[in-house]
Amino acid sequence: QVQLEESGGGLVQAGGSLRLSCAALGPTFSASAMGWYRQAPGKERQFVSRISWTSGITNYSDAVKGRFTISSDSAKNTVYLQMNDLKPEDTAVYYCAASIAPYYFGGTYFFEHPSGYSYWGQGTPVTVSS
Repeated sequence: QVQLEESGGGLVQAGGSLRLSCAALGPTFSASAMGWYRQAPGKERQFVSRISWTSGITNYSDAVKGRFTISSDSAKNTVYLQMNDLKPEDTAVYYCAASIAPYYFGGTYFFEHPSGYSYWGQGTPVTVSS
């Protein structure tokens, strides 16, 4: 059973930075990609970023593009999310997720769709004060 453990969340002032980590634990781990999602109070879970283990290709939501950077260390089965220039609207619980295969529907792959992720972490809270 794969377990994902997030860390690095906390309280930061607007304009500050945080680095989230997600370690994949378990006897075997064969995900094709890792992603970060976030959920603010009273809102739906939303896609933040994704990285392919094999190609290294990354994707970002428009809300974080240019401020957040996702990276991975395959030797450690760990994914990072460097968050810079944080804003109060970034306040949320951040979840790490592992994808075996992306969500496929109607002849199209939807790499950001949460249904494409098989394993989820418990989440780490991020609070950005103004």
